[in-house]
Amino acid sequence: MGYEFTTMTADIDEKGIRKEKPEELVMVLAEAKADAIISKLQHCDNQEKDAKPTLLIAADTAEAIMPKLPIVDYKKDAAPTLLITSDQVVVYEGMIREKPSSKEEARQFLKGYSSGHAATVGSVLVTNLKTGFRKGEWDKVEIYFHEIPDEIIDKLIEEGIVLNVAGGLIIEHPLILPFVKQVVGTTDSVMGLPKALTERLIKEVLSSCSSD
Repeated sequence: MGYEFTTMTADIDEKGIRKEKPEELVMVLAEAKADAIISKLQHCDNQEKDAKPTLLIAADTAEAIMPKLPIVDYKKDAAPTLLITSDQVVVYEGMIREKPSSKEEARQFLKGYSSGHAATVGSVLVTNLKTGFRKGEWDKVEIYFHEIPDEIIDKLIEEGIVLNVAGGLIIEHPLILPFVKQVVGTTDSVMGLPKALTERLIKEVLSSCSSD
């Protein structure tokens, strides 16, 4: 997306936070991650940094956003630092799916997608660490699949990446991509960070900062 940023982990107990609706769950988890990272930053020593706005991004999947800067500390008299937190779940037949707890569960998830469909519900929350102002929204994408051969599922399970993502779902993976029939929404949202929504929230949070 052209930004310089660094990544941090929130280290929260996501299983300890529950909501019935997937839209509510991903939003409250994004907020919990933001609160946890802010708490971490408040315990760090202040360091000098550039006057331009900085982005800190918290994400579940390291592959989704690669860090370009070393971790920096937040300083109250510095320019705005934006913290972007997100969360994502997969919804299948009305049930919320998070990261598979085992290879067996991952296999069950993938077999269910074969010749069927699922949806991803993801959240983005942008927090201005200087003012405390934050704004977030959720995004939903529907994915329809052709039949997925058992040997493809076996390869995905053996590789192991599907064990680390919500619902065991990685539609951009070269093994699964040929079996994706239709995506109603954007691929970047399925990957965990909807670009258009993130850009809009960044602009709105910065606009609020400049108008204060």
